[in-house]
Amino acid sequence: MGEAEWERLLDQLKHGDCTPFLGSGACAGVLPTGTALSRNMARRWDYPFDNDYDLPRVAQFAAMRYGDPVYVKRLVCQELDAGAVPDFLDPLEPHSLLASFPLPVYLTTNYDDFIFRSLEAAGKSPDVAVCAWNDGLAYAKDLFAGDGSGPRPDRPLVYHLHGRLGDPASIVLAEDDYLEFVANLALDSAADGQRMLPTSILEALTRRPILFMGYSLQDWTFRFLFHSLVKAVPGINRRRHVSVQLAPSPAGARADILQIQRDVARYYEDWRISIFWGTARDFCRELRRRMGPVP
Repeated sequence: MGEAEWERLLDQLKHGDCTPFLGSGACAGVLPTGTALSRNMARRWDYPFDNDYDLPRVAQFAAMRYGDPVYVKRLVCQELDAGAVPDFLDPLEPHSLLASFPLPVYLTTNYDDFIFRSLEAAGKSPDVAVCAWNDGLAYAKDLFAGDGSGPRPDRPLVYHLHGRLGDPASIVLAEDDYLEFVANLALDSAADGQRMLPTSILEALTRRPILFMGYSLQDWTFRFLFHSLVKAVPGINRRRHVSVQLAPSPAGARADILQIQRDVARYYEDWRISIFWGTARDFCRELRRRMGPVP
């Protein structure tokens, strides 16, 4: 990211003209990564194949083995719920730093409630809703009534696209869940009175640039999700977005890594995504430095 991109992003955050979109990397060091979680559960379920790093596939195997996908989801939720909690007073903690800005909507595919709790710690009164990606999930009618009382910086909305720990049936986990999510998203985009992406969420995706944090552009889950959103919400490409990305680490010389970074950046330029190479904490450290002394 160049100086102009940093200047633009910082101004957008300060004026509430940005939508954070959080993935599992935002919880690095607190909760297990998707790969670590997948391998833990694979051992627990005696997963017999080599790709034990692929959580949707491992969960699909478990759902077939036990014959009850909600049971499998509950086990994963229990595993995550037993994890640690971030220090919300840490000025470099990703959730806390994002909660300090006057932003009306926070999107996440994480199951945890860390962004909700960080907003409360910042003195705000957040609302929370879960995307109704299947018919068994309740639609938060009171939060999407269209009466003009939409999300505000002092009362932001945390929207869980892939479910929450408190409701295991709501989480998108196995391959079948991802396929159902995408299929219903396509149907939802063609229907009147959208349930999966109601008006306030559509506005957050199309009227404001997105700050992706905790995803890998090389990760199948991110590409699957973003491709689906681009098709369902074409206006998502109108603004310039930013994604915080871990640098690839293949075997070989540094020149190989730099070439991969250039190739990835060029590929995602079509999606109008600028890349910050580093961890979520690296990004927060640089962002805090550019914000200047805290009053």
